[in-house]
Parts: sequence; structure tokens; C-alpha cells
Amino acid sequence: MNSFQLAMRVLRVDRRTRTSAILTAVGVAVATSLVLLLASLPGATQARSQRAIWQDIHSYYSDSGEAQRPAPLLMAANKDYAGDREITRVDVALTGTSPMLSLPPGIPKLPGPGEAIVSPALGKLIQSTPSAQLGERFGKLVNALGPDSLMYPEQLVAVVGHTPDAMPKSAQAADGFPNKQAEPDPLLELLAWVGVIVLLVPSLVLVASSARLTAARREVRMAALRLAGATPGQVMKIVAGETALSAIVGALLGILVAPALQGLATFVPWGGGTWLASDFGLSTGSTVAVAVAIPLLVVFAGVLGIRRVLKTPLFAASAHARKPLHWWRLLSVPVAGAFFLFAVSQDQASLPMVMFGLFLLVGSAAIIGPWVTSAVGGTFVRVWRKPASLLAGRRLRDDPKSAYRATAGVVLAVFTGSMALTLLPSFESMAGGGRTFKDNIIYADADAAHAQQMVDQTNASLARNGIADKAVAVGQVYLATGEAGTRSETLNRAFVMTCEDAESLLRVNIGGSCRPGPAVYSTSPLDLSKYRVSQQWNQAGVPLGNVPVRVFSGAEEDTFRTIVIDPALLPAGVTPENLDVVVPTTPSNGEVVRTALVGAAPGVEVGSRGLHLIGQQQELADLRRVTVIGLIAAGVLAGCSAAVATAGSVMDRRRTFGALIAAGTPVRVLARALRMEAALPAMVATIGAGVVGIGVGVGLYSMVEKDPVVLSPWLLAPVVLGIGVALLGASVSTPALKRVQSEPLADE
Repeated sequence: MNSFQLAMRVLRVDRRTRTSAILTAVGVAVATSLVLLLASLPGATQARSQRAIWQDIHSYYSDSGEAQRPAPLLMAANKDYAGDREITRVDVALTGTSPMLSLPPGIPKLPGPGEAIVSPALGKLIQSTPSAQLGERFGKLVNALGPDSLMYPEQLVAVVGHTPDAMPKSAQAADGFPNKQAEPDPLLELLAWVGVIVLLVPSLVLVASSARLTAARREVRMAALRLAGATPGQVMKIVAGETALSAIVGALLGILVAPALQGLATFVPWGGGTWLASDFGLSTGSTVAVAVAIPLLVVFAGVLGIRRVLKTPLFAASAHARKPLHWWRLLSVPVAGAFFLFAVSQDQASLPMVMFGLFLLVGSAAIIGPWVTSAVGGTFVRVWRKPASLLAGRRLRDDPKSAYRATAGVVLAVFTGSMALTLLPSFESMAGGGRTFKDNIIYADADAAHAQQMVDQTNASLARNGIADKAVAVGQVYLATGEAGTRSETLNRAFVMTCEDAESLLRVNIGGSCRPGPAVYSTSPLDLSKYRVSQQWNQAGVPLGNVPVRVFSGAEEDTFRTIVIDPALLPAGVTPENLDVVVPTTPSNGEVVRTALVGAAPGVEVGSRGLHLIGQQQELADLRRVTVIGLIAAGVLAGCSAAVATAGSVMDRRRTFGALIAAGTPVRVLARALRMEAALPAMVATIGAGVVGIGVGVGLYSMVEKDPVVLSPWLLAPVVLGIGVALLGASVSTPALKRVQSEPLADE
């Protein structure tokens, strides 16, 4: 009889072994499906970016020069908004010098001047919205974009046609639509790898806990085989056969479940929208690699768990006292932490090295955790004298490795939660900023040649819609001091407007600083005799002269260097070349005003600080959503592993518990002892996991921003919830003990 046949025979005759095998297969299926989902995320972001690469102006190119024919295509891509919904607008113009252009998939044709092709979602929105609020921005709708040209199904996209003369100076000259390869979303790629580490390990802990349901019986059975003459190789094959059977079934089940899990993931928004089911395709090679690697890890762990049987079968069979754990386990966390700190502190931090450091930190918990468990047990044995406390303390002291298994998943969940709650408030603190204009001001860039035309067209459209507010052009100049072209030169950008206009348009508190007569207004004192004023930052400039400077205070941090120059003070020959056409809005007329300015500024992005903040909140909402999903998954896995480990602990000690119950020990005392076994190490280990999680969060945040992290009182929540999850998982001890009470002791 070979090892596989023997494994099948054991499964047929032993109910507890079947239960362990089923739970192990479920754990492997969970781990496999999670890894397949997370591994497909970078490719999913790349697939959706590939469909929308034609929307990115930075992907276009042109080899046309002055001696060659003009580029066949002029294009400009920018963001627009309808309420708080983002619209991707692509303005195009054919120069008339091109052969037939090859269009991206999903674009039936290029629109002519005054025409537009929009996505189905945008078409529905235009039909349900008054034209003065949205439709007039695009012209005549002549066709619809197909799904192959959209980043996500509900994306709002418009391709608007123009004549070459109507395109802005900043329009990109291109020889055709881009055909290069898109890149994955770096943020989601990072989160995916972090998720693989922090969710795969709890999944494997669940597998290990399931395998331990019959660990004691398996050790005795294997020890008997060794004493009967079986070689170590034969015993290893038998264990590998038992473990491989459930692991392979679980891996195949995980492959079958993965498409359903990926289907659920398509409903989770990211970057403004959901996903197509085809985005989550993973190559056959990658799928096979995952499906092979996880069962191999499970089989390796199963074989490693019987090393004591292979070396000393008599020792395993008689269950002698275990050796105490060595102090060197305490070094695992400092060593792993030092490597992680080294990885994140590099100027060009390598993502694989950072993830390896994170993996070492997660793995170090399995090394130091049993030592902490043993130390906690020893403390309780010395200090407490109640029966439940003594039973729990002795268990933690005598078999800390087995006792820690009930806490391992909880520790990793607390680590993940502390890391996430360190990063999220820090990312939220980065929100803000934007242009110096007030939140209700919309603006569009313009040059000196087109600014007045944009103002006139916008005001004419506003007048037609009965809006009294007017568009104005605000120029910008540069103030320079020090020797031009050297490191001693400093440049300051200044707005050219009156003090009254600055008070109504800018996000600064000039307030009562306005005085009769032209002046320069600044947030700090300026010696203007040392300054030169110029139209562009790279021009020499001319002296500004001795003009009055009035200082105002109360500016926000990102507007602290605001300078306003009255137009009457500009020297002769200095005319602003860069301008902003700005219009104030109200909540009731915002969309009409935006439509008027968009119509007057084809190919130019119309923005506002309010919309800038909306975009930031959308990104933060994505992070919160992904974090909540990850923490829920980690918490569920932790609770399941704690419950299975507790049940396994009861099964491993059926004889002991049966004897105690037969001797008159109440079941409630034994149940209390089992709950204390879970809660005592969890209380200590989760605090340590929380501290390490905060440290990892600080390290990951330093890769993005050098400012200090924001620490929130919510950092205590994972520790409290972790202890609660451990106690909840340990609650299965009472029904397990009652089952032991109802079965004859002779069954063992």
C-alpha cells in the first residue's frame, strides 16, 4: 500500500482526520483565491489604463519638424466636471495633411469641428441635464464611444472636434494615436503586494490551525509506524500524501472560486469607477505557479511538523516535556525591522526589497510569538492561584507553540490594522492646497493673444443666461532679486490686479489692508528697490522702482508667498503673457458658468480649488474602501483561525480534559481556562503587533512624504478589537468541551 492509498484509508475511517482535511482544503482555497485576486490587480490596472491610453496627452508623440510636413493631429486632453463627477475631455483637430489615421479600439471616427463623440454614460447625463449646464460644452453629438476605449464602464469621456486655429497654443502635435504599453497603477500595485503579504500569512495560519486539529493523533500514529520499522522517508511520504491530498483539492477549489471573487472585485470602485470582468485575467503560468506554490508550502509545513517523530519516535509517542524556547527568538523582530528600515530609507527604494522586509517582519511574529506566550504563561503560574488561571498558565508554559497558534492570526490582523490606521490619517493630512483662488472661483489658463477673446465670449454666454457675474483676466509676472542666471537669484510670482479684485478673488486675507492708490501687497516685507519685474521667469526684467509696499497677514500655509501688484505700477513694456481667465460662481449657477468658460476655452482645462479638493477626497475614499475590505478579510481570517486552533487544542487534549471532567472539574472552569489561553498572550502580543504596525506605517509613509506622520487615537482600536476577536474565537471551547464530556473516554 503506497502513501496515497494509506492517506485515503485514514480519511475513510477517521472522522476527525476528515474534518481536519476539509478545513485544510478550505484554508488553502481561501489563500489561493486571495493570492490570485491580489496578483491580478496590477494587470487589471494596466488593462484599464491600456484602453484609455489615448486619453493621456503625455502618451502622444510627433516626429514632425519645420522641414517636414506638419503633424496630422492636434490634441489636448484635460479634466472637466459635471457636479462632482469627473469628465475626461479630449479636444482634437485634423490639420488636413495626414493620410488615414489608425483609430484606437472603440472610437468609430474622429469628430469634425463643432461635433463630439461621447461615452454612453456621458450621453445619458447630457440628455438629462439642461444644455446650458452641460451640453453646450461639446457641440453636436454625432456618435458614441465603445467600451474598448473607456477606462471603466461608467467613465464620462468626450472627444470634441475643432479647427486647427481654435486649438490652444499648448495643444500637442501628434503623428497619430499612441500605441505604447500602459503602466500599472503604482499605488494599487503597492497595495496589492502589501495585501498578498498581510492576507496570505493569516490564510496560511488558518491552514496550519486546521491541520493541527489531528496533530496529536497524527504524531502518535506516525510514531507507532516508526517504532514498527517504518523508515523516516516512508513516514515523510505518508504525511506528505495526507497533506498534499487536501492541499491540492483546496488549490483546485481556489482556482475555481477565484473568478467569482474577481467578479465581486469588479464592483469595488477605484480611480473613479468600477472594472470590466476581463481586466482581472491572470496568465496561465502565474495561475499555475500560485496553485503549485501554496500546496507545496502546506506540504512542507506538514512534513516539518513531524520532525520530532522522525528523530525520536519514542519521545513523541510518550509525550515527554518539551524543551524551553531560546532567548534568541527575541532578536527576530529587531533584525527584520532593521532590514525594513534600511530598505525604506534608500533614496530610490526598491519595491521588492521593501516587500521582502515587510515579509520578514510578518514572519518574525511566528518566531517571537511562542516565546512571548511562554513568558506570559510563566508569569501567570507564579502569580495567580485560581484553577482556570493555573491551567491556562501551565498550558502556555508547557506548549507555547501550540498555544500561540490561536493568537497568530489575530496578531497579524492587529499589525495590519495599526499599519493602515497610521497611513490613512497621514494621507488625509496631505489633502488641501490647490491654486490661490477661492473655492468658488473657476479659472482657465490663457495667453495674451487669446485672453480678451475668452473673456468676451464667456461674458456674452453669461449674459445670455442671465448671470450678472463677469469673467476677468488676471495676469501674472515675476519678481526677481539677485544676479540673473545664478544661484543667488530668487523668483516670486505675482498677480497683476487691484487690491479690491484680490480681496474678492484670492484665498488670502487682505481685508483692511487695501488703501487708496496703487501699491504692492505682500504677506512679508519686500525691498522692491532690489527687485526686477519680467513677463517670463527666464527674462532679465526691469527695475520696479520705488513703489509702496503694504503687508497683510492671515494667509494660509500654501498661500503664504502671495504677492499682488496693481496694474498701474507695471513698468512700460512689461505686459503679462500668462493670464488666468477667472469667473466667480454660486452653488446655483456653477454649472452654467463652467459651461460658458469651457465653450470659450477649447482644449484648456477649467479648474477650481473646490474640484481639486473633490479629486483628493475621491483618492482618499478609494484608500479607505480598500483598507476596510482588507481589514475585514484579515479580521475574519483571524477569527476563523482562532476558533479552529481552539477546537484543535481541545481535540489534542481530549484525554486530559476527559480525565479532568471525570474527576469532577466543571466544564465552565475548563472553558474559562481555554479563553484565558487565548486572551492572555493576545493581550501582550497584540500590543507589540500594534507598535510594529505603526513603525511599518511610518516607514511606508516616508517613501511618499517626508513630513511626520499623524497619529490618531484610533490606533488603539486594532488592539482592543484583536483581543475581542481572540476571545470570540475561543468561545468555541465550550461546545467542544461538552462534546468531550458526552463521549466515552475509552474512545481515546
